[in-house]
Amino acid sequence: MDWLRLARPKQWSKNLLLFAGLLFSGSYRDMPALIQAGDFHAAFLAPARALLGCLAFVLLSSSVYALNDRRDVEEDRLHPVKRGRPVAAGLVSPNEAALLSLLWAVLGLTLSACLGPPFFLLALAYLALSTLYSWWTKHQVILDVLSLAAGFVLRAAAGAAAVSVEISAWLLVCSTLLALFLGFVKRRSELAGLAPGSRAARLTLAHYSLPLLDQMIAVVASATLVAYSLYAFSAHPDTRGPWMMLTIPFVLYGILRYLYLAHQKGLGAAPEKVLLGDRPLQIDLALWVLSSAAIVAVSRP
Repeated sequence: MDWLRLARPKQWSKNLLLFAGLLFSGSYRDMPALIQAGDFHAAFLAPARALLGCLAFVLLSSSVYALNDRRDVEEDRLHPVKRGRPVAAGLVSPNEAALLSLLWAVLGLTLSACLGPPFFLLALAYLALSTLYSWWTKHQVILDVLSLAAGFVLRAAAGAAAVSVEISAWLLVCSTLLALFLGFVKRRSELAGLAPGSRAARLTLAHYSLPLLDQMIAVVASATLVAYSLYAFSAHPDTRGPWMMLTIPFVLYGILRYLYLAHQKGLGAAPEKVLLGDRPLQIDLALWVLSSAAIVAVSRP
């Protein structure tokens, strides 16, 4: 159980982004016909590859979490919340954390190699970027959030590579802006939650201010909505026409709901808890996925 906590399963939800390539490529459109024809291998190949890709990134992200907890064990013991992490609490030794980190990294990269060279290279880049974040970029103002956003972009690109579809520029732009939005809201919530005169556990918070972060959030939130709207209007107009526009309200509500939860409920510091705990946001996300899948399913390039 302590080993599982070290892997931070609540944060595995971030890797669901690997299914975006499957969702928007429409690889599942021929599944009913293939199943009816008895070709189950072809019918479930793309979903199975997307699932394996997600599992590979779960292992890789768990490896980085274990490495991060081992490296920051002394700082975590001084933090009111992080001191409960397995390594900081003495439930898992630093050496065990290092070994588990190595094991999960090897397993993740091995599974990535089975999905082809493009996916493997993206997985390797994600592991390198995440490791660099743990050691250096998380201490660099603005670059810390940009690095987190790059991790989401690599997830999205890897999801497309897993199902062997062309990586959409729209997918990369929207995932980048959404990740920046979540990252800056997270920093704002962390800064707002500090008691007056207390020392921030995250060093970069000393370089941020609430007005500055509010401006950054306003910029990336607006850019996210505009970028997604442009995608909905212009992506594959010959087949989808105006129908993708119907998903814009779900994106708008999701952004505004998240801002409400961050400002009024103080939940922005833990995006995974928001996703797993807020029912209206879960319903909104489910409706967006279902409506997008339905629109893509009835479209033909």
